[in-house]
Amino acid sequence: MYQSYIGLEVHIHLLTKTKVFCRCRVAFGDKPNTNICPVCMGYPGALPSLNIEAVRMGYMVARSLNCTIPPRTWFERKQYFYPDMPKNYQITQFASPLGKQGHLTLIGRGADVKEIKKNVRIKECHLEEDSGKMIHTGAVSLLDYNRAGVSLLEIVTEPDLESGEEAELFIQELRRMVRYLGVCDGNMEEGSLRADANVSINLPEKGLGNKVELKNLNSSRFVRLGLNHEITRQGKMLDAGKAIVQETRSWDEVRGETVPMRQKENAHDYRYFPEPDLPVFCPDDSFFKSVDEAMVELPRAKMVRIKNQYGITEEQAELICGEKESADYFEAAVAIAPKEAARIANWVLTDIRHILGREGIALKNIGALALNPRRLAAIAVLSGEGRITGKLAKQCMELVIAEDKEPEAIVKANNWEQLSDPVTIAELVKAVLAAEEKAVAELKAVVSEGGNEKRRKSLTAYIVGKVLAATGGRADPKIAAEQVEEFFKTGKFFQN
Repeated sequence: MYQSYIGLEVHIHLLTKTKVFCRCRVAFGDKPNTNICPVCMGYPGALPSLNIEAVRMGYMVARSLNCTIPPRTWFERKQYFYPDMPKNYQITQFASPLGKQGHLTLIGRGADVKEIKKNVRIKECHLEEDSGKMIHTGAVSLLDYNRAGVSLLEIVTEPDLESGEEAELFIQELRRMVRYLGVCDGNMEEGSLRADANVSINLPEKGLGNKVELKNLNSSRFVRLGLNHEITRQGKMLDAGKAIVQETRSWDEVRGETVPMRQKENAHDYRYFPEPDLPVFCPDDSFFKSVDEAMVELPRAKMVRIKNQYGITEEQAELICGEKESADYFEAAVAIAPKEAARIANWVLTDIRHILGREGIALKNIGALALNPRRLAAIAVLSGEGRITGKLAKQCMELVIAEDKEPEAIVKANNWEQLSDPVTIAELVKAVLAAEEKAVAELKAVVSEGGNEKRRKSLTAYIVGKVLAATGGRADPKIAAEQVEEFFKTGKFFQN
């Protein structure tokens, strides 16, 4: 049995307005080669200037990953010659990253439904500039340098992961973290969060084997599929007595397999040396204070707190905290109606999500709904106090969105106030019993025989349904059911 060793290199685009070493605008989808200047294009004599906001965001991530923060940090030039790197070198960090020796705790389930719980060591977080983008069209390759020089934070793990499922969960946890921090939008399909993976397998007593780097993993699912395929491929090679070649491979999603790209470089191939045009960065107390002020409650901590504070289930808390915006939405509503936390949690995870999906609104944009937290809380209170039924509560949500009106006004305008007076409901039940002779006769027989509990409940529900239909869903179904039960037991109606 072979042991698998997986380390990830995750690159995130920091949400700065300008690039990391120049003032060119950062915007996905702009016309090619419009957001460029002599600095990011590497013209002779152009001097870089460090974007302090990118550094601040980098420190926020490093702290969130429990990294040690050095008292100073600096940049180096990494030499390599690809068409998408206009300088023919990259300004990055090598000897002194802005964070190192951290960890991220994974808790969850993989796609194989196995429980995963482990600490993944973070080797380092370092700040660098991104390359441009190559677009291949047949025999022609096009170059767009708009992305060249965009602020990029690379998070490097130790080889602590053992499966594609663990790597997928790591990507998902990290993505959620950086979105909570507001430092990256996490859109893998746009390339603002990208992952490369280094994987090797070996007999446990021999330790790390020859590693293979996987690229072109533009979704957490492809990370899982690519790694699991590569682990299987390497296992078959070792079983056949073949050596694993250290190389870079690409994930081919169409063929569902990894394919060779090139031999893997070593660190000395890049000929790092200190960047002569940028001074050493020494953060002071005021800088660290600005980092502290920008920090937020992280998703794992928020999930535990919400579960304990509001008495909802662990699964509900995890789903609600999937996006910071949905967690904030939930808490804003519960702050207004604290007794209705369970009801609000259920609505957020069912009805609200259904509405968002139908309207084509992403969960992170939940605040765009006319059904704001205050209005959702008002509906929860109306339902909790028994003034409207659960069915009408959901209809009220829909009308709040369609008409942008207050729930109280909608309930009054539609005469939805729930009927809960036992005498009034008793009269309604009498009318239904008079019209449903067949059902009444069968229910009498079932009650007198004292058996077939399932059929008794079914007939009672049928009669209650007729009462609700007669009142447009306004009658309290619990009181209606009690009236039916009382009548067939005693021949009288419950008056209270």
